[in-house]
Amino acid sequence: MTAAGDNAVEIRLAERPHGEPTMANFEIADVDVPQPGPGQALVRNTWLSVDPYMRGRMSSAKSYAAPYEVGEAMTGGAVGEVVESNVDGFAVGDTVLHQLGWRSHAVVDADNAAKIDVTAAPAPAYLGVLGMPGLTAYAGLFDVARFAEGDVVFVSGAAGAVGSMVGQLAKLRGASRVIGSAGSSEKVRWLTDELGFDAAFNYKDGPVADQLATAAPDGVDVYFDNVGGDHLEAAIASMNLGGRIAICGMISQYNATEPQPGPRNLVQFIAKRITMRGFLVGDHLEARPRFIEEVAPLVGDGSIRYSETVVDGVRSAPRAFLDLLAGSNTGKMLVRA
Repeated sequence: MTAAGDNAVEIRLAERPHGEPTMANFEIADVDVPQPGPGQALVRNTWLSVDPYMRGRMSSAKSYAAPYEVGEAMTGGAVGEVVESNVDGFAVGDTVLHQLGWRSHAVVDADNAAKIDVTAAPAPAYLGVLGMPGLTAYAGLFDVARFAEGDVVFVSGAAGAVGSMVGQLAKLRGASRVIGSAGSSEKVRWLTDELGFDAAFNYKDGPVADQLATAAPDGVDVYFDNVGGDHLEAAIASMNLGGRIAICGMISQYNATEPQPGPRNLVQFIAKRITMRGFLVGDHLEARPRFIEEVAPLVGDGSIRYSETVVDGVRSAPRAFLDLLAGSNTGKMLVRA
């Protein structure tokens, strides 16, 4: 049993950022290890997830998720080991998935945690390829964008946890061509040489519209958007008749302090009969069983490959998050607690 007074760490929102977040927006607090009550378990977190959506929760603006409160510990996906339990379904030593990351220890209610099988896949995979990012890619590509065999697919932010899955899933389902954008030559090589993308380009090397037109000479049928801005405008320009756009994120605008201009070519939606739909993974949780049934074996046999960028220590979580927003990661950004 963990004794009161033992040390724990939690990361708090110190102040709301204006524009790009900095380390000053976070507070690293040493606290006592919390004690579980009836129906609760104490979990020592081993892996923490940092994700782009967390930037929105640092703001007080009304959104689909409640904002973090200033002075309180932040939250996010985490995997950890049960060290004390008052729950029949959780035994000491079990590994569980929950949403109380950004801290070393968490008291979780029975209904807000799920046991995971670390013999089937490594624990961090449940925060990435088999977790929320993987399901986001799966639901966005198949349920939102209505991918069909033979489609040409373009995905922005393709070297991230979601984008890298989108491209591989599209190839496995019979895409005629998969194109990705990324922010470095190393990431471009990873997409084409290791993940099997047909083409990829570094968006820093020149206008996105020009590079996409070269990479997709026959146009694009599906665009999976993680970036927004010039990427969205370029995709519209290259879209084929009946093209579909799934809006997952717009990381290029997350730190903007003024309204950003929209695509200048929206008139093309008319003649091309384009459809565009934003989505949240939380609206597609019913897809999780078929996602796991289809994707877990592909991960297990190596048909789907993934990368993890790992930062060590709970105290390093703010830096990992800032690096994520700056595009320093390849694949899933994780903190090894």
